[in-house]
Amino acid sequence: MPPTPPSRTCTASGGRWKTVGREILLHLIDFLVTSYRRDPVITRLLNNTRIHIMPTMNPDGFEATKVRDCYYTPGRYNKNGEDLNRNFPDAFENNNATIQPETQAVMDWIKNETFVLSANLHGGALVASYTFDNGNSVTGSMKGYSRSPDDDVFIHLAKTYSFNHASMYKGTGCDNRKTFPEGITNGYSWYQLEGGMQDYNYIWGQCFEITLELSCCKYPPADQLEKFWRDNKAALIEYIKQVHLGVKGQITDKNGTPIPNAIVEAKGRAHVCPYRTNQQGEYFLLLLPGTYVINATVPGFKSMLKTVEIHDNTGNFSALKQDFSFSEVSIRPEVASCPKIPLYRELKRASAAVKPTLHILGLMTVMLVIFN
Repeated sequence: MPPTPPSRTCTASGGRWKTVGREILLHLIDFLVTSYRRDPVITRLLNNTRIHIMPTMNPDGFEATKVRDCYYTPGRYNKNGEDLNRNFPDAFENNNATIQPETQAVMDWIKNETFVLSANLHGGALVASYTFDNGNSVTGSMKGYSRSPDDDVFIHLAKTYSFNHASMYKGTGCDNRKTFPEGITNGYSWYQLEGGMQDYNYIWGQCFEITLELSCCKYPPADQLEKFWRDNKAALIEYIKQVHLGVKGQITDKNGTPIPNAIVEAKGRAHVCPYRTNQQGEYFLLLLPGTYVINATVPGFKSMLKTVEIHDNTGNFSALKQDFSFSEVSIRPEVASCPKIPLYRELKRASAAVKPTLHILGLMTVMLVIFN
């Protein structure tokens, strides 16, 4: 069974009320539908990519906004008064907020699909922000930057959007507020955020998501909305193409039957919640061009390692294909999933537990190896 085209979701969500993001995504839907079989690039893109678009995650907030204010709106909250972009499980600390119906619906959606790349559209600034939004000493937050194992890929994704946008790459702030070099920022470096969708999607959804702040004014005049679409059109299309970065493939047993829940990671990029194959035995890893060792593991059996040379295949709309066949395996691994707990907090505790005491620090070296 050949791998299906990789899923990619583009959402104007995050629990806030976003007129600009909603309008842009409606324009995007229209553009994709009307350009199919007319524009060769869009035709190839749609023939090789599953695209899911959710224009509004918080319809209650959208409808509740009556006063058109650029900088503040009660529309960021749902009917229960909750900010949905602070409502997801957090990998760094307990999020005590009650999971809202909208949040649960999105979590179920993420669980039931194989999403690879995502964008979350917001308003209030002009910048592409990337994970992590929260952090601790394990991710380097003490230095004001919370680094993921795929930091280089996230910087590339953010720059891809910024430099294809009409002006985001200039890094100009809104009303003399904070500026963003090259129009990008690490989320934590900007401000710490607990319970965000961006981190949740990356850790538990195996999906690389960035947050796109697309307008200084949260509710611009209606006659400006068309220009926002023009400013973002090329960036959106180029960003979608990035789903074809890296490597993809299928894990099968000795009978050629797909193996779900096998762990597939690039060496040196282990995720705190290991990336696993879906029910069709498929995996997708976003990686920049270069040489990588891909480690495929079926629990209870010896891992398989393969060295791959990855090129930029986004223009061909197909990532490098690398399959694995476990000739000794003829069983289906049990369904495995990471608990929705602060995984990085537990990792921090594990690191602290093996640190040598101060009086022997100069005499002893401790190496901590964490197997995911």
